[in-house]
Amino acid sequence: MYAPEYDALLQALAAIYRGEGRDAADRTAQALLTTPAPEPIAPQEPTALDAQIRKILAASDHPATAAILAAQSLIPWGTNPVADRMSDDAAAICAVTTLMGPEGPIPAPDLRLGLFYQQPDTYYALHNHDADETYVILAGRALWTAGEDTRIRGAGEMIHHPSLMPHAFRTGPEGMLALWRWSGDVNTHSYAFLPDPQALAG
Repeated sequence: MYAPEYDALLQALAAIYRGEGRDAADRTAQALLTTPAPEPIAPQEPTALDAQIRKILAASDHPATAAILAAQSLIPWGTNPVADRMSDDAAAICAVTTLMGPEGPIPAPDLRLGLFYQQPDTYYALHNHDADETYVILAGRALWTAGEDTRIRGAGEMIHHPSLMPHAFRTGPEGMLALWRWSGDVNTHSYAFLPDPQALAG
């Protein structure tokens, strides 16, 4: 359907979601494998964090990371879609790509999916949104807050955030690369940063 490297990427991500055990995850896996993109998947300009992303992918033994690395030149990495609600310094710590959603590149009216990279030794502040969300850490680790639960999460771990659950992540010296999936009300206007003493602590 796409370039071989991109097909392999979508198959690797679908395999993750088939193991999640939620209806929305099953629908996401099916959509990844059956929904054509309206525009051809073409080589992309590399993000400013490309070298860091490639480095963390190469160091991970998660089954999906080799497929992401092979397709890296086709992945539309960009800035955070909610960067307008962040300081320039906060927005600069991460790179985000949306691979599927209402606006594409793979169209889905009620699902969003993408990849998230966060630089080493940085903090992504407490936030929430209407969408139900599942993160899967693929490389690196982070001190992860999900509601009242805060603990170290590493590669292979799956973290579920029900709608409006506050969550935040602080990376260590490796940084972190993760896969994210939204379902339910996938609007972006509800995405809000919350009062957060940890953000003030740096």
